[in-house]
Amino acid sequence: MSTTIHNPARAARIPTSLRPGKYILLIIVTTLIMGTSFPVGKIGLSYAPPFLLMGLRYILAGGLMALVLRKRALPRGWRAWGKIILIGLFQSAGVMGCAYYSMNWISSGESAIITFTNPLIVIVLSALLYNLSYRSSQWIGVIVGFVGILVTFGWHMSFNPGTWIGFGGAISFAISTLLIKRWGVDYDTFVLTAYQMLAGGSALLLISVWTEQPHFTVTTVSIISLLYLTLICSIMQFSLWFYLLQNSDPAQTSSYLFLAPFFGVLSSWFLIGEQIQWFVGAGGVLIGVGIYLVNRRSAKKKQAASRFVNLG
Repeated sequence: MSTTIHNPARAARIPTSLRPGKYILLIIVTTLIMGTSFPVGKIGLSYAPPFLLMGLRYILAGGLMALVLRKRALPRGWRAWGKIILIGLFQSAGVMGCAYYSMNWISSGESAIITFTNPLIVIVLSALLYNLSYRSSQWIGVIVGFVGILVTFGWHMSFNPGTWIGFGGAISFAISTLLIKRWGVDYDTFVLTAYQMLAGGSALLLISVWTEQPHFTVTTVSIISLLYLTLICSIMQFSLWFYLLQNSDPAQTSSYLFLAPFFGVLSSWFLIGEQIQWFVGAGGVLIGVGIYLVNRRSAKKKQAASRFVNLG
């Protein structure tokens, strides 16, 4: 899972070069990968504790990306590296650490739904911290989205530690979004992605040593799960997402992120047999509508493109 921020000034220079059919196909593939990371991760949790599993995922993915990008210029100075580390602590360690730890109490589908409420939280934090103004349709989207959360979890009174931990991951996702909005323009996108994963992965391994009994049971399934999370859900997902952002309207592309929790719930049912209760589905739809309204850009306000782009 990744987060990048859309820069409105830069957006005007980004050409739309993808044909509609190819664009839709890549959107579906990318959000499908985002969604499948949750049930595949839940499978992996049968062979390793959550912090260790996510630490290994990001260390491997970040290390491979850093190796490929070794000839690119690296940031200079402790301040530049400090910002990368802070982003990694929130983005890689905070988001997915909380998401996977929450699966000790809730289903992978519910964890996916909570995690991808990030755009709703971003708009609230942006208004509170930066006094940014938003259209009425965006605030309606926030309200609809949070109603969806209540429907998903409040209907059957399943608020438990996993629910709150999952929300912690969504808040961490929102904070990393704002940090990348503030600092991301100063970095090569792929260098930032690689090294923030290494920073987050290192933090997760340290947390694992302190809080878990680290172990990884080597089986065919555990190896396939780890490789899928590393190669497909990290490296391939990042590459496809950044390709989409560079060759399309980032604001429009972001509005399709509501598909990720939908695919998360669907793939959780298909891969690990999680039952889809009607209220979970209804809540997921409301959250998707809310996120769409938050990200949707008015035709009359193209300069007010979405302030955030989410991955993950």
